[in-house]
Amino acid sequence: MDAVESAQAETAAQTSPGERVRRKRRAQGMSLVQLGARTGYSAAQVSRLERGKSPMTDIDMLRRFAHALDILPQDLGLAPGPAMSPPPPVVATGPYPRLPAPTVDTLGRGDGEDAVDRRKLLANLAVTAAAAVGAPIIGGGLAKNDDARLADLLVAGLRDAMLGLGAGPAGPAPGQLAAELNRATANFNNSQYASLAVRLPRLLRAGHQAAGSDHYPVLAHAYLLATRVLIKLNASDLGWMAVDRARQLAQAAGAPLAVAEAARQQAVLARQAGWRDQALAFALDAAADPALAAAGKPGAAQRGLLVQCAAYTVAHEGDQKAMRQLTMEAAAIAKTLSVSTHLKGTAGGFNSATVQLHLISAEYKAGDPSAAIAAADALDPRLLPTVERRSLYYMDRARAYARWERRDECIAALLEAERLAPEETHTRPAVKAMINGLLVSGRTTPELRGLAARADVLA
Repeated sequence: MDAVESAQAETAAQTSPGERVRRKRRAQGMSLVQLGARTGYSAAQVSRLERGKSPMTDIDMLRRFAHALDILPQDLGLAPGPAMSPPPPVVATGPYPRLPAPTVDTLGRGDGEDAVDRRKLLANLAVTAAAAVGAPIIGGGLAKNDDARLADLLVAGLRDAMLGLGAGPAGPAPGQLAAELNRATANFNNSQYASLAVRLPRLLRAGHQAAGSDHYPVLAHAYLLATRVLIKLNASDLGWMAVDRARQLAQAAGAPLAVAEAARQQAVLARQAGWRDQALAFALDAAADPALAAAGKPGAAQRGLLVQCAAYTVAHEGDQKAMRQLTMEAAAIAKTLSVSTHLKGTAGGFNSATVQLHLISAEYKAGDPSAAIAAADALDPRLLPTVERRSLYYMDRARAYARWERRDECIAALLEAERLAPEETHTRPAVKAMINGLLVSGRTTPELRGLAARADVLA
């Protein structure tokens, strides 16, 4: 960079909104904590905004700081206007549209042997899944369970339920929706995909068919659960649809914790799409929402989950220092709670163990597999709240061993994940890719070949 470019960069930094806020705060003798209290943000978040580590582009955010520091709106790049933008009107979300018969091929439709085989596969899986939840089985005998193809059934079932395609099995009565949501959440937390493949689509259909806004909270959480499943299965296009509906329903129901969880899932989807600035904004803006501070311990726990999400996002940029700072902030929140806080719509809750679990994957993403293994060694997986989280611990451990080229430890970790959650291990695309990489990159063992066969992975 020559002298002219250097001077231009320095001028841009000095005129950035964050720098203007920092100068004004210091001129008024105000601390980061005091400014955070005035604006509803944490001191750490104010510091990140001032230093340009977090984007300062949201209009409401800019107006909040302009009002707190008596800065002219135009000095922060805003048009003159009210001190705070009014909240957007909440539009109640109604039932999904009744669509005409599809005009394009869908899963299990088409010509040739492949389509026939696929129909048979999904029919067999549906029989097994229906039996698992006690649903009536129509027109079929028992079939061997094929965990490795459950992803097809889950994605197809959620897609059709979300789009209103097909009739689907009879769902629970309106008075049973909350209980059915609890069962579906337990299926997810226990990595029981065969049961979830029937229960969750059926719940979505029944939730839409129930009249009245009283059912919006349950339906919002059902869509949050669907989003988590679709993210796991790399069905991000449907994931965006599910999380958008979850957020609309949560806003209409006046459920700030569910709104915040929807923002967290939006951050995950944005990160997967490579939109890391937007992902960081989703997470940190939601974490700074004053509604979470007013929600007591559950609100603090939700904020901790959002900060964890932000830490993992900056890890994708290789910023190990910022990742660790954010992780420390999440750990401090967990420490204030002292015990695990259960949150509906999340993977079992938030505590110091879940913070440490996120650190494993964050260290790996930041480029340090040895630090990831050290983080894993520091965590007793039995402290994690669900089977799904414990299996993730071993999957993340396996990823770090694979990057470290320690094949035997990697395979051992995958086998432990399979022991805990076979359907989870056999279904997730990320795990299948890891197994395939082991098959093609070196010697194989009977244990690896057996795992590959059970997960339907062929090198």
